[in-house]
Amino acid sequence: MAVDPLDDRRFAGYRRKLIEQIRGRGIDDLAILQLFDRVPRHLFVPEGVWPRAYEDAAIPIGYGQTASQPSLQALYLSVLQVTPDDTVLEIGTGSGFLTGLLALSADRVYSVERIRELSVRARAALDDLRINNVALMVGDGTIGWRKYAPFDVIVVSAASPSVPPSFVDQLAEGGRLIIPIGTRESQELMLIRREDSDIHEETIHGECTFVPLLGRFGWTSESSETSEDPT
Repeated sequence: MAVDPLDDRRFAGYRRKLIEQIRGRGIDDLAILQLFDRVPRHLFVPEGVWPRAYEDAAIPIGYGQTASQPSLQALYLSVLQVTPDDTVLEIGTGSGFLTGLLALSADRVYSVERIRELSVRARAALDDLRINNVALMVGDGTIGWRKYAPFDVIVVSAASPSVPPSFVDQLAEGGRLIIPIGTRESQELMLIRREDSDIHEETIHGECTFVPLLGRFGWTSESSETSEDPT
């Protein structure tokens, strides 16, 4: 008998356990914890990894990509303090799970993914949940999405050797940008704020590992060298 992925009663206990694990890692904001109860993570990952959908761990989603660790995504939300008035740019749609969390927090989310198949799959999951305040685009995420800038929040779910200038340029006054910075093997999670036209940086989490941010202002796909800016 086929399992209806929208009937998540079989996953309810696992979801509650995940929420308690997130709480145990110091995220006790009720609004954030409720988001993880409202968005079923299994719907955003391949059926073959459903048994792992509610682990507090990164899990494979195909095409050499992973769905990030939920407690780390909760940290994102805790640090960024997304409000219902915010316009969000997400770089790296991936599974679309974080996209859904952001969409329930913000006014509008614009999400860029370089792998078309992942973007299509994320759209299907968002549509199934009737989350309709998300625009998706397939392309080079390192250049941002200037048409809808500036953004109050920019969330980058892939590791970059440095902060792409396009992201800083597209960050609104009072805006917050979160991005993993470092080598391909190890990064630190950085928070960048624009305040009174000044840019402030701080490290909010060390020793994390994300897939590489590929594109004009990130890594090349062929080597560990950064892409050259042709301008």
